[in-house]
Amino acid sequence: MEDVKAYIESGILELYVLGDVSPAEKQQVEEIALKYPVVKAELDAIEQSMEFYAEENAIEPPEHLRNRILGSLLTNFSDDNNFPTPTHANRDNVVPIATPKKEKINFYKYAFAACLALLIGCTIALVNVYKRLQLSDTQLSAMQAQNQHFSTTVSAKDDELNLLRDTSYKLIRLKGTAKSPNSALTVAFSPSKHKVIIDMNGSKMPVNDKAHQYQLWALVGGKPVDLGVFDATADSSGFKNMKAIAAADAFAVTLEPRGGSANPTLSEMMVLGNF
Repeated sequence: MEDVKAYIESGILELYVLGDVSPAEKQQVEEIALKYPVVKAELDAIEQSMEFYAEENAIEPPEHLRNRILGSLLTNFSDDNNFPTPTHANRDNVVPIATPKKEKINFYKYAFAACLALLIGCTIALVNVYKRLQLSDTQLSAMQAQNQHFSTTVSAKDDELNLLRDTSYKLIRLKGTAKSPNSALTVAFSPSKHKVIIDMNGSKMPVNDKAHQYQLWALVGGKPVDLGVFDATADSSGFKNMKAIAAADAFAVTLEPRGGSANPTLSEMMVLGNF
């Protein structure tokens, strides 16, 4: 098999397709091609490549030039009988036309092969560069997403520190009810600023479905006051500002239809905490 591979790489098959081999070499190529299918396949591939190149680079002659050539051929054919019979003296005066040297033919053949190899190499290089650019773009997107997550985390920590430093805020820990004993939620309430903020980072509320939302209530003089709705997801984070209120005796959260309700559904109360 190594001898067959060396024979294919010797360049004899290309010379055979170009017709630049001796009769003995031609017979040898045909015998080896019949004996080894891999040589026959390589020979067919070279012939197809040459035909494809010839078709791609064929130049259609201008219409007027083609008509002139055909007209000239017809005229010559009709005047064949009028040509004088060449004599010995005339034949002696004929100057032979020099045929192109084999070295020149080989030069163009190898130049074409070199150009073809260069084109294939450039194509492979461009494909590799394109794949590397795609990989770099994917890595850049991943880094940007990671940086965005880090920036969000840092911003949430800053908000938490600012909230803890503000002495006007009081933290109320809402604990789970019999409906959901493991639930918990922290509410930050500033009566002087009329602000209510819930801490989603430490939230232990079950994830709600798309048809429902949690609704925060403030109990003022025994009456519930709506402070807005929120969702609990698996990756809930940060702080959420709720509706403003100046005073509250307690806070509670119920599970309501999406958008909230005018009055709390007491059977769906999840957490409760006194101020």
